Amino acid sequence: MQRYYTKVCNFYYGNSSKELIKKNKALPLNGNKEISFDHIEILSRKYKKKIHIKEIKKLPNFIKKKVIKDLKTIIKKKKNFSNFKFNIVPNIMGVLNLTPDSFSDGGKFNRKYMGYKHALNLFKSGANIIDIGGESTRPGSKKIKIKNEWNRIYSTIVKLNKKITLSLDTRKSEIMKKGIKLGVKLINDISGLSHDKQTVKVLKKYNIPFVIQHIQGTPTTMQKNPRYKNVLLDIYDYFEDKINYVRLNGINHNNIILDPGIGFGKNLRHNMRLISNISIFHSLGFPVLLGVSRKKFIKDISGLNDSKKRIGGTISSSLFAIMQGVQILRVHDVNEVVQSIKVFKKLINN
Repeated sequence: MQRYYTKVCNFYYGNSSKELIKKNKALPLNGNKEISFDHIEILSRKYKKKIHIKEIKKLPNFIKKKVIKDLKTIIKKKKNFSNFKFNIVPNIMGVLNLTPDSFSDGGKFNRKYMGYKHALNLFKSGANIIDIGGESTRPGSKKIKIKNEWNRIYSTIVKLNKKITLSLDTRKSEIMKKGIKLGVKLINDISGLSHDKQTVKVLKKYNIPFVIQHIQGTPTTMQKNPRYKNVLLDIYDYFEDKINYVRLNGINHNNIILDPGIGFGKNLRHNMRLISNISIFHSLGFPVLLGVSRKKFIKDISGLNDSKKRIGGTISSSLFAIMQGVQILRVHDVNEVVQSIKVFKKLINN
């Protein structure tokens, strides 16, 4: 039987959104009146149709039931966790790589107090949470030993954990346990909980919020000719399977974030398809995180206009993501992205 998916689209933001909701002409995303929509796109692997929300009643019964069920999930208010406030779009996750070899800032913050100072600056600039990582997962990178990874991040976590909210970027259950005991409030596993079989047990034991990211392959292999039947729907199905997996393993809380993993086993075409259709993941019922900061797709598109920090490409794709209702942006340049968001919101509400 053909499977159908519901993607919300045609978004409104700020005062325009509030006015349309008041007139019952649009529906709020996650109960947040700051952002709303009045169209949906119904997709399958062989079919696509865009309609106004007023036209849902005209759909065939079996599709209508599916759409109505999805819409209830999409408009339901999100509960806050890990210092994320979901009545605000977007929340910001600041990136702190304490590695010598990360793709963008390797070796920059892994000396003395550099990481500590940088994390405080990111937080003061507007990050809700700081994502600390001690192992590079750039394309072609290889796994490092647990001891090496922990030694890179331990002292910085100890210094920061009582001052700011921390997320831990790791795929190793032993690192997760150590970080949680020191006060980390979120686990961000780029492997989608697949690298270490003990991960799901740790997440259950400590009842901690976590990110499920999509990746095809491993960091070592992921960019070697990645392929999908339909990248958008394949990743949607992947998320559903992962949610079923954690439920079957006794994790019943909803403090889960979904990240489609831009650049993790995707070429330019895959990345563009995901970013431009990111709102499909709202029907899964969990906050969506998008990591576009400084990534290679910006270079692929900009060509001669590429730059070291790729701030222009990061900002433009971040603002696009906001208009698709993405709840969390993972970025290196927190101050510049927050600045762009403030100006964007002022202009759109003027």
